[in-house]
Amino acid sequence: METATYEVGGMSCQGCVSNLTSALEAVEGVSSVEVEVGSAVIHHDGVISEALDGAITGAGFTVGMPEFNWGDGAVWKQSAHNTKWCLIGCSIGDLGTIAYFQFVWTDSGWSTMAIMMLAIMNGLLTSIALETVILLKQLPFQDALRTAMGMSLISMIAMEAAMNITDIVLTGGAMLTPEVIIPMWIAGFITPWPYNYWRLKKYGISCH
Repeated sequence: METATYEVGGMSCQGCVSNLTSALEAVEGVSSVEVEVGSAVIHHDGVISEALDGAITGAGFTVGMPEFNWGDGAVWKQSAHNTKWCLIGCSIGDLGTIAYFQFVWTDSGWSTMAIMMLAIMNGLLTSIALETVILLKQLPFQDALRTAMGMSLISMIAMEAAMNITDIVLTGGAMLTPEVIIPMWIAGFITPWPYNYWRLKKYGISCH
């Protein structure tokens, strides 16, 4: 029995782990595999390396961590998809909080800064909650929650800060108008997108 250890690029979640495990187990001669995000340990009976390489690349991953560059269109597309879900989750709590103070609790006496800080916190919480719901399709609740909480806080905080700064610059306070929502979304999407690309390309880790 032989053992082969691989660094695997392009993995971002437990779904990737499951897909790669299935692909490797389907290779004739492979007895067992131990797969984590970014690596695979394969126990086999004389399987040639080309067959193992082919199973990894055929599942959509790369053998070895790829050299970093900014020109990978597939990674830009995937990181944009990840950023989109982060934006949806953050917007629910962030914009909902601003709307509550603007239209419901209008005489709260809270300062713009206090409202924005609460909006950022609620945006982070709703983003984590949304990701947990999405991951429940693949993982038990506790694992889904733990994975969601492990998503990049840097990305989410940058997104929240960009959205709220845009709101203050365009409206002068914590206010929602038809003219400000789309610029907030654009700023919130563009600001963390390069970071999410870098994280996914260099380490195979996505924000969502």
